[in-house]
Amino acid sequence: MLRRGRNGFGAALRALTPASSRSLVKRGVRRLAQPRARAVRWGDLRRTTPISPDWGFERGTPVDRYYIEKFLAENRSDIRGRVLEVLEPRYTKMFGSGVTHSEVLHVEEGYPHTTVVADLSDGEGLTSDYYDCVILTQTLQCVPDTAAAVRTLHRILKPGGVCLATIPTITRISRYDMDRWGDYWRMTSRGARFFFDPVFHDRLVVKAFGNVLVATAFLHGVAVQDLTPAELSTVDPDFELLVAVRARKGSSQR
Repeated sequence: MLRRGRNGFGAALRALTPASSRSLVKRGVRRLAQPRARAVRWGDLRRTTPISPDWGFERGTPVDRYYIEKFLAENRSDIRGRVLEVLEPRYTKMFGSGVTHSEVLHVEEGYPHTTVVADLSDGEGLTSDYYDCVILTQTLQCVPDTAAAVRTLHRILKPGGVCLATIPTITRISRYDMDRWGDYWRMTSRGARFFFDPVFHDRLVVKAFGNVLVATAFLHGVAVQDLTPAELSTVDPDFELLVAVRARKGSSQR
């Protein structure tokens, strides 16, 4: 017989009901108490192909370029002396000051602007202690051996020289790279520290950029011109779109 009185029915019910069932009942009560979420208005995003198939170039400036150029502008004083850049000397010209010699690295021969053909994985053909600055934007994801590439970067820098690198965290696959030399990795800020710290030690600054809105925009090829400055400047550590690294080689003079 069930005993009436204070907490009587509740105690009896708990005794007769398995713990798993009680848990389901509690979850059901919580769901009933919560208001139903509004339906998502997908609008232009309800599609299985990106709005722009070309990263957003035909709409304006791709979102990742905004953060790359912001990072390089903040560190433009490092882009001086003998500078090595990958693919083309675009950012050397845009942000460099006091550049005495500009070189362009590519992994294969036959590309315009190329002055040095080498693979960062082994560094063969790259001179040690040679560059004041290496600009390495959106490149490490295409290098199979990241750790070896970072060691090469350290070796080819002069003492006191600086590597300015950016690495994608959230991005579409680059089909051009994938079909030629590969598109292997995505890297978080912690991942960047994992590879750069053992080589550059405490001479390292790592920054992350992005939030869920700009990540969604970038994947769809929605350009910087479609977003507001406030939206672009908001940083959410759970949605790193891009990681930027300033790594300096040690020097007894600095």
